[in-house]
Amino acid sequence: MDDMILPIIMGVLAGAVIGFIIFRLMEKSKGKKMLDVTKKEAATILKEAKIDAESVKKDKILQAKEKFIELKSEHEKVILSREKKISDVEKRIRDRESKVASEVDKNKRLNQSLEQKEKDYNFKLDFLENKESDLDKMHKRHVDMLEQISGLSADEAKKELVSSLKEEAKSEAMAFVQTSIEESKLTAEQEARKIILGTIQRVGVEQAVENCVSVFNLESDDVKGRIIGREGRNIRALEAATGVEIIVDDTPEAIILSCFDPVRREIARLAMHKLVTDGRIHPARIEEIVKKTEKQITQEIIEVGKRTVIDLGIHGLHPELIKTVGRMKYRSSYGQNLLQHSREVSNLCGIMASEMGLNSKLAKRAGLLHDIGKVPESESELPHALLGMQWAEKYGEKEEVCNAIGAHHDEIEMKSLLSPIVQVCDAISGARPGARRQVLDSYIQRLKDLEEIAFGFTGVQKAYAIQAGRELRVMVESGKVNDTKAAELSFNISQKIQNDMTYPGQVKVTVIRETRAVNVAK
Repeated sequence: MDDMILPIIMGVLAGAVIGFIIFRLMEKSKGKKMLDVTKKEAATILKEAKIDAESVKKDKILQAKEKFIELKSEHEKVILSREKKISDVEKRIRDRESKVASEVDKNKRLNQSLEQKEKDYNFKLDFLENKESDLDKMHKRHVDMLEQISGLSADEAKKELVSSLKEEAKSEAMAFVQTSIEESKLTAEQEARKIILGTIQRVGVEQAVENCVSVFNLESDDVKGRIIGREGRNIRALEAATGVEIIVDDTPEAIILSCFDPVRREIARLAMHKLVTDGRIHPARIEEIVKKTEKQITQEIIEVGKRTVIDLGIHGLHPELIKTVGRMKYRSSYGQNLLQHSREVSNLCGIMASEMGLNSKLAKRAGLLHDIGKVPESESELPHALLGMQWAEKYGEKEEVCNAIGAHHDEIEMKSLLSPIVQVCDAISGARPGARRQVLDSYIQRLKDLEEIAFGFTGVQKAYAIQAGRELRVMVESGKVNDTKAAELSFNISQKIQNDMTYPGQVKVTVIRETRAVNVAK
């Protein structure tokens, strides 16, 4: 049994060895085949890679050429722009050189002209000096000859001449004084009237400044929503009915009404007050209330006109003119209420006419109506003075009153004494302190201009504009300006102010000259 197993084992081992050998041989042949295939594939891949590399190389070369061309064009553009800039700079330099050359030529010509003028001046100066010396010699020779002829010395002759001139001057002065007294007696009344017209001043009460904005106060901010309405219907209806811009902003318990027409602004304010008080705010109600308010304001205008006429004692005024006078309440001029201004002018005219012995009622009438052209119901291209005169003529006013209205700004010729009275009273009412609103900058500039005019004269040391520009105090150097020149300087400054500046009222110019002699006792 053991003898059989051993050959079997040996046979198995021999078979395994043989099989392994056969397997290795098969693997080797298979690997050789695979190697050949791999080599072929590698050769194929290498060939394709070379082809791809050649194509990539060509593409890169093309891209490089395109990039080079692009860079070259950009470089050429840069070079062209630089050349253009350089050419522009060269052109500017050439222009400047030409300008400089022309300026140099001009300066040369001016220098030559100046040198020539200087030579002429020196020649003339020498000539004048020679003439002056010759005149002095001739004068001395003439004086000597006169002394020999008259038998008097120069000092004695001067004394006799001065005494004779004194007597002659006294006689002429007395004659002149006598003539002036006689002329003043003849014109005393007329001069007195002019003085009254130029000097009467009245100070009225302080008036509130009108503007184009009114503030409507509310009890609470809840009312703002009701006034605005759903989708803004109520506020649009209010603006359409009144013609007033209604501004609802963050201001607590207040609404702003903006409009240049004070009558429409007042109608809007009263209508809004009625609506808020009633509580029923809708478009139909708004239109109804606005119409009622317009009728109320119209009636109030008439009542204001009637009260004004009655207060001033004016009778027989046409109803349309009374209505126009009432409309003045809602009109302002330079911040001054027109009705208050007209009442003030009317009173001043009455006082001035009474002082001058004229008809004070007609003067009051003209003073009240002088600015009715500022409240037209329809637009007109005429100045307010001429428009007011046409209205006065239309409604049967007297010729003196119509002329005073039309001539108070010199649009037409003054034909009666009422005309200058109205003009002066209008200026007085507008020129009094606090009557009219002025911008602070323009006010300061007017004061500076007054002082600059004073400094333009020789000898002025200091100048102060005081009394809101109605007086100018000028301090002069006593060594340069004497008493006679001080009076002349005051007159010249006042004339220059009158000719060069625009100002209300009048400006008083006071020239102060002071001489001080100071010593100290030790």
